[in-house]
Amino acid sequence: MFLSPLDQFEIKPIFSYSDTFMLSNYSIYLFIIFTIMWSFKYLLNNGSLAPNRFSLVIFSIYDTVLNMVKSQMGNQGGIYFPLMFTLFNFIIMANLVSMMPYSFAYSAQLVAIIFLSMMLWLGVTITGLAKHGWGFFALFVPTGTPLPLVPVLVMIELLSYSSRAMSLGLRLSANVLSGHLLMFMLGSLMLNLMSLSLVGFMGGFMPMAGVVMITMLEFAMSMIQGYVFCMLLCGYMKDALYLH
Repeated sequence: MFLSPLDQFEIKPIFSYSDTFMLSNYSIYLFIIFTIMWSFKYLLNNGSLAPNRFSLVIFSIYDTVLNMVKSQMGNQGGIYFPLMFTLFNFIIMANLVSMMPYSFAYSAQLVAIIFLSMMLWLGVTITGLAKHGWGFFALFVPTGTPLPLVPVLVMIELLSYSSRAMSLGLRLSANVLSGHLLMFMLGSLMLNLMSLSLVGFMGGFMPMAGVVMITMLEFAMSMIQGYVFCMLLCGYMKDALYLH
């Protein structure tokens, strides 16, 4: 039983051995996500040339991510397609697994998701420096800027660029966290109303309809957030590659 809406996001130990090894719900659900992703190739390899329904879904995701990478980064972005495809599937699987009842919302863990976004931001920065050298810092000076305004605009652009490290993961985590909290509170309201009286039982169908609609919206947002995360990362990578 959850004592508060935030209990579903807490990392709790499941098994420990002599203070040297601990298995938590965090590591278990992370293993489940990677297992599902690893099983894709076995589900695709059905021994037949004709595609099945699952393979059509994977091919649709493949085509969606490929078009996104090409539209954002052009031909130079093809080398980064495996990274974007893996991230897209990882975020979608993490969000969908968290929609299971009494599950654990991995995407709502601020530390893990912001750490992931910071590592990706650092990788984008290193890529830009490796490709352009000191010319990479021209990204912080907009074209046609008057000389007296250069220091001010450089500080603004630098602050904006640095905030990407946290905003990329914070956007994903905040959306998942708010959606799960809303579903939990509406579900609690529904149970409380239905347990009071017959009138309350009849009135509980209104928040039940809200829970159903919010659940459907959360399933859609689980996929949209994966697309938005990869779309923003492609945009950041485009800036590092083309400096505009």
